[in-house]
Amino acid sequence: MRLTAVLLAAAAAVSITTSTAQATMRITGDPGGLILRYAERFLQARASGEQVVIDGSCLSACTLALAMLPRDQVCATSNAVLGFHAAWRPTTKGGKTTSSVATQAMMELYPADVRGWIDRHGGLTPHMIYLQGRELTSMVPACGASGGTATASAQQNGVGRASRASMAVARAHAVRPGQPRATLAAQQTR
Repeated sequence: MRLTAVLLAAAAAVSITTSTAQATMRITGDPGGLILRYAERFLQARASGEQVVIDGSCLSACTLALAMLPRDQVCATSNAVLGFHAAWRPTTKGGKTTSSVATQAMMELYPADVRGWIDRHGGLTPHMIYLQGRELTSMVPACGASGGTATASAQQNGVGRASRASMAVARAHAVRPGQPRATLAAQQTR
């Protein structure tokens, strides 16, 4: 009886783990937002093995999916459009100013082919540049019939980029080290 209970518990744990690893985040119209929130979101997806399907617009900080997830954990459909621009932060008068620290940190995180594409299109500036179609599919795996790519080797591509991502985001938000976290959160770049 005790062995049966242990086996049932093990089977339940495997099914819960399997279903978590098979989860899918579908991005269909994401305008972006605070870099730190996206970094946390994609680091969680990376750790859980969650598949990310870009099936529409993924703009601004949303593009960190390319920087923080292994290639076999993110894919793009024919509807996918990625939009890149320089990171910014609010000014004291309610405007926006470019954050060169956060922009550089994001640029360093993107894969080399994406960085090259951005450079060929004028770099990260306040103006949005769009990656889609054949150019996008040359850099991001196309989603399969099930809407995702294989995740078997998602953990192989590694800790290296995720650790660099965490450190770069931390550097980008450490511009004002004396401020309380709540104030810093309100001033995070987009």
